[in-house]
Amino acid sequence: MLKRLQINSEQQRMLRRLSWLAVFVVSAGVVISAVEKKEDSLVSEVRIAIEPLENGESFLADEEVRLAIEKSFGYKLEGRTLASIDVERLERVLEEDPFILNADVYVGANNRVKVRIQQREPILRVMDNNKLDYYLDRTGIKMPPSPHFTAKVLVVTGNLPPYEPGFLERKRHALKDAFRLTEMILADDFLRAMIEQIHVTNRGEFTMVPMVGNQKIIFGKFEREDEKLKYLKTFYKDVLLRDNWRKYSEINLQYKGQVVCKK
Repeated sequence: MLKRLQINSEQQRMLRRLSWLAVFVVSAGVVISAVEKKEDSLVSEVRIAIEPLENGESFLADEEVRLAIEKSFGYKLEGRTLASIDVERLERVLEEDPFILNADVYVGANNRVKVRIQQREPILRVMDNNKLDYYLDRTGIKMPPSPHFTAKVLVVTGNLPPYEPGFLERKRHALKDAFRLTEMILADDFLRAMIEQIHVTNRGEFTMVPMVGNQKIIFGKFEREDEKLKYLKTFYKDVLLRDNWRKYSEINLQYKGQVVCKK
């Protein structure tokens, strides 16, 4: 009798396992069928969301992103099957655009393909003697001017070598020095509000132009840069703000340990 009860118990356990297995197989089949049906369905809409820059402006327009997608793939995404949309390729294509830092693509509800764009943030505009005109973002990546708006950033002019990828790794490079000087100015609230232009002479020396006043700030070579900027801030705060700053035409920072001015 005991043996028969044990056999019945084992049979019941086996039946429960088979039942759970059957439920799993059916559920998996339903999921696979739903996925296949989803992949065979058509893209209903492509939605573009472009994250604005800090000032609320944008280098890109919605239509430009759509045209870039259509040009790369050879067709519009609307009306194509979801299975035919290579999300990773689409992200790579968009991130090749010089204005785009990051692109995230995913399929949302109602078969909508959603594209979220993060733009590059320019910090410097280069307008050199060779009439080249472009922006540099925070990592030193080159960006062309935008037809939509002009970014209000520091401008560097004068004698500069042509842009080349990896210029920030060069030991001595005038564009690298201008970029590093820009970073230092932007990192200081006082200097960021004061300086609007950096000019590079044929000798590779820097002259800065303030937003207010007609002074030339002779920075010289990119050396002792921390010291020079410290003396410039001190001079502006302790002298020019108390004195008639308009009477000075030139502020020279090239001499070690002092600021030399010309009226």
